[in-house]
Amino acid sequence: MKNFLTSWTEYILSRTDLIGSAIIEHLIYTITVVVSATIFSITIGILSRNNEFLKELSLSIASVFLTLPSLALFTIFIPLVGLGFTPSFIALFMYAILPILRNTITGLQSVDSSIVESAKGMGMDSSQQLRYIQLPIAWPVILAGIRVSTLLTVSVAAIATLVAGGGLGDFIKSGLARIPLPNSFEAIWTGVVFCVILAFLVDLVLSFINKYTVSGGLK
Repeated sequence: MKNFLTSWTEYILSRTDLIGSAIIEHLIYTITVVVSATIFSITIGILSRNNEFLKELSLSIASVFLTLPSLALFTIFIPLVGLGFTPSFIALFMYAILPILRNTITGLQSVDSSIVESAKGMGMDSSQQLRYIQLPIAWPVILAGIRVSTLLTVSVAAIATLVAGGGLGDFIKSGLARIPLPNSFEAIWTGVVFCVILAFLVDLVLSFINKYTVSGGLK
């Protein structure tokens, strides 16, 4: 074990540039996918908040996305958009929708009707009620969904390497392809461990966002 850790440390130190580039690619996937999925899911959640049929339909479609095999979902778009970033982004986006959408709908439903009625009594229209009452109250629940979606994206993004999408999955694929040649296990460990570290750091950032964006009265 000691020899392996020494070998792995040497492997990392000799490839810092490659690892840094892979982390940046992985982070780009995570940020672009989660931001896009958040905007999309919150929009759908708002539009369907007063329509039970639309709620169930949107949740059902998003649930189906999550049940599709990841490798199939990454490769199915290759004939349409080619290899690289685009098919990976589409697949990750489809996976990221459900946690945010479900929590958006749940959060908006959890707003006490008496609060909404009070807002109406104060002369607020529906858009003002949504902006100043419903969304702020639902935000902690929505943010919890964003955190789940983010961690899911970080982990599944490792599969992007199979469609030439880059990221930390490149090290995992390279290591698996070269077993039992030298540095094969070191490459696998590098991809896995840095994915875990990245997930931890991104979740830490989201925990700070939660701390400073959630009203003290809702904590």
